[in-house]
Amino acid sequence: MTDQTGLVELTFVETLIIAAALLVGLVGGGLVIGLLTGRSLRRAKELANEMIRSAEVVASDKAKDIQLTAERDAASRRTEVDREVKAALQSVQESQVRSQKVQETLERKFEQIEQREERTRQREDEARGKVVELEAERTAVAREREQASRRLSEIAGLSRDEAREIFLEDVRANSAHEAATVEQKIIAEAEARATERSREITLMAIQRYAADVVSESTIKTVKIPSEDMKGRIIGREGRNIKAIEKLTGVDILVDDTPGIISVSCFDRVRQAIAAETLQRLVADGRVHPTRVEEVVEQVRRDITQRVVQAGTEAALEADIRNLNPKIIEAMGKLSFRTSFGQNVLKHSLEVAFLSQLIADQLGLDGAIARRAGFLHDIGKAMDHESEGGHPAIGMEFAARHGEKNQAVLNAIGGHHSDIPSSTPYTPIVMAADALSGARPGARRESMELYIKRLEQLEAIAYEQPNVTEAFAVQAGREVRVIVNAGKVDDATTHMIASAIARRVEQEMTFPGEIKVSVLREVRAEATAR
Repeated sequence: MTDQTGLVELTFVETLIIAAALLVGLVGGGLVIGLLTGRSLRRAKELANEMIRSAEVVASDKAKDIQLTAERDAASRRTEVDREVKAALQSVQESQVRSQKVQETLERKFEQIEQREERTRQREDEARGKVVELEAERTAVAREREQASRRLSEIAGLSRDEAREIFLEDVRANSAHEAATVEQKIIAEAEARATERSREITLMAIQRYAADVVSESTIKTVKIPSEDMKGRIIGREGRNIKAIEKLTGVDILVDDTPGIISVSCFDRVRQAIAAETLQRLVADGRVHPTRVEEVVEQVRRDITQRVVQAGTEAALEADIRNLNPKIIEAMGKLSFRTSFGQNVLKHSLEVAFLSQLIADQLGLDGAIARRAGFLHDIGKAMDHESEGGHPAIGMEFAARHGEKNQAVLNAIGGHHSDIPSSTPYTPIVMAADALSGARPGARRESMELYIKRLEQLEAIAYEQPNVTEAFAVQAGREVRVIVNAGKVDDATTHMIASAIARRVEQEMTFPGEIKVSVLREVRAEATAR
């Protein structure tokens, strides 16, 4: 029993020990597990904090990148906006310069119109004064006639009615004559005034509308290296371009066309001075009003020297002596003038030599003819500065500067039939002038008009009966026509040539002459075998 109880007790003790051991093990295990769990949490927190710090660094880098990109975009946009604003300001400045130029041109035109109106008013006042004087003279004459009629009536013993009838008849005859004289005078003054007004309107229209043909003669372009130089030529508030226009008397056109500046002027000498001034300023790079004035004076001296040299060389080539220096200078200016693409100075030399040849063939003085032909177009050197045609202007200019030969003066003033020919040298110069201008290649003619003229020549020839072939040859100076020899005899051949010539004269406009050659040819062929 005791042994059994002891076994039970031992088992209970062992059980307690085992339980205690288990409890200790559980507690120790819990402690160990707790320790391990705390370390894991700290490690996890450290990893989380490290990840947060990495994320913050990445986010900060991303934010910096985004900020830098935004700043670059903003700077680029700001530069683009500044460029657009600068271009807009430059465009506005150029528009202001053009507007101011147009305004100045209009003001000059208005001043010219006011001056012309003032001259017209003065002429009208003078005409009214003359009318008053004429009326007073007419009244005085009528009074004297009445007194004379009364005295004659008393002397002749006529009745009052008879004397009155005689007097009225006399008054009617005199009044009709005076009325015809006044009418002729009024018509002449009206024609002169209409001619002057039409010339003014034509010149104004040409200045305002520069079409293709006009622009070839009045506009010259100057190349510039960059748009920056164009701005320097204009200057601040347009002061540089205004200085050039004022000193040279031209219009300078600055538009959106890249690389060029246009110079417009009807005086080719002033145009050449302005164009060369711009070229020298562009090459030099210094552009300001003082420098502009210096360059303009230098270029003007060079151009004047060049003009005198050209006139002197032309006079020596034509062997024209004893010419006034002003005439030589005017002839030199013709080297800057063209007529339908033909240089007027070279044209004058051609006319001089042609006139001499014609005069020599006619047994006249070739030296006089050569002098007249050389000076015939001198009025073109200053016709843009005076009213009237170049023949009258040239004749007056030559006479004022020492030309005393009346044959030469008449040829200058009458080579376009403006005045009657008083010497045989005038028609000689007219013929030489036509020859020089009408020779092939002397003056420009568009290819389209040239082809149309040739086609029209051939068409007129083909419209004649029995014409088989027609050819325009010699640059349109001759048309050769072949007719059917079996249907046309010799007399009819001459009639066809005359008919074609008349049609050409009536329907076509051409310089010089056109020769019509009609060919009637019979060919006999045989074959020997």
